[in-house]
Amino acid sequence: MTSPAPAAPEVQALLAALDGQRRHILGILDGLCEEDLRRPVLPSGWSCLGLVQHLALDVERFWFQAVVTGDKDVIASLADIDNAWQVPDTTPTTEVLARYRTETARADAIAAASAPDTPLAWWPQDLFGDPHLHTLRDVLLHVLTETACHAGHLDAARELLDGRRWLVLT
Repeated sequence: MTSPAPAAPEVQALLAALDGQRRHILGILDGLCEEDLRRPVLPSGWSCLGLVQHLALDVERFWFQAVVTGDKDVIASLADIDNAWQVPDTTPTTEVLARYRTETARADAIAAASAPDTPLAWWPQDLFGDPHLHTLRDVLLHVLTETACHAGHLDAARELLDGRRWLVLT
């Protein structure tokens, strides 16, 4: 059995930057108790755990499996996601965190197997109108930006919960 070809250098660079933001997402949550992971601290009502579930389902799974690959099962399942931002009390924290790790690994495998200029297989016109992203490169940059933005949200939530800050430059 042969190993897959290494990802294109541009894809490798974008995945490395995205990996840094993903590590930030998980790292800023390290040490939070179950209650704090589920506690909404901002007026919008999402919890840290809800934000991670949103990233797993609405970002990683959506953009890579639905939009980049056009996976018909994933596209069909999108209607089943009522509100990824809200995690039922019956859903274990370990399940949400494991789902995020699984979805990021799948996204990495999809991206690494494709060239940066690979066209998208599906576009959610009903959600976003005419396409404004066209290639794997566009999706990688979009997901990197969204993940970094949400890492900042988690920084603010964590500081409100217990005062911990991820990176402080003095």
